Amino acid sequence: MPEQTPQLRIADADRDRAIDRLHAASAEGRLDADELEDRVSAALAARTQGELDALRADLPALPAPRPDRTLALRQRTASFLVPNVVCLAVWAATGAGAFWPGWVLLGTGIAFAVFLIRFVLGVEDDHSPND
Repeated sequence: MPEQTPQLRIADADRDRAIDRLHAASAEGRLDADELEDRVSAALAARTQGELDALRADLPALPAPRPDRTLALRQRTASFLVPNVVCLAVWAATGAGAFWPGWVLLGTGIAFAVFLIRFVLGVEDDHSPND
């Protein structure tokens, strides 16, 4: 993220984000209706980053957004399905003898089951090097 300077000219999207934060602060009970109205008006008239920053200076930052958990689910599901479907297709195309894809299904299925249990329970992976 580029460093913000007070003299930097702002865009409409910057004003919109600042106004969204002001509305959130009002919903949290940090600003009353009059304060909100004054600050929104000032945000709409702001021309520089410094002017917007002054409107939010006494408000805490919003918490960082949580990562999209469904993306991890889709990726892991695809990682489970692709090799298994390929193995099943090869098995079927070569005469469907002994069911050797079962070994692939077993290995990938155990890993996928562990992932699903952790996903459903909300257990987060912690990749901290200090553990």
